[in-house]
Amino acid sequence: MAGLGNITFYADDPVALARFWCGVFGYPEQTFEEPLKGQLLAAGLTEADLTSRALAEDPEGTGPRLFFHHASEGKSGRNRIHLDISSTPGRRPTHEELETEKDRLVSLGASVVRLVDQSWGPWPEHYYQMADPEGNEFCLQ
Repeated sequence: MAGLGNITFYADDPVALARFWCGVFGYPEQTFEEPLKGQLLAAGLTEADLTSRALAEDPEGTGPRLFFHHASEGKSGRNRIHLDISSTPGRRPTHEELETEKDRLVSLGASVVRLVDQSWGPWPEHYYQMADPEGNEFCLQ
């Protein structure tokens, strides 16, 4: 059985985008520090290689691990995959909780694409379609 390793983003500014997603999930910001930095440089990577990559990782190992790699070209078109972020993990948020979390993410650099407020059959849908600072779409539920 396979397991999830990384969710990888191509980014114009991997370090800044990692900082944004660390803020979303409440992860501490990470940099390549010793001894890892020395090991990576000894393995043939350069300082430029290290500044073109970044990581957002849950220190407890339970949340998703996000890896950011410098993109060779700008983003064009819509994402073919996106993350759904739960504003209140384990339960449906109130409208006020959703608004509060949306505002927090906007303060980190996200933008609101649209509010979805509809029903899918008997199930109500009320969430925000959003974009991170580089335009990668995600939904806030």
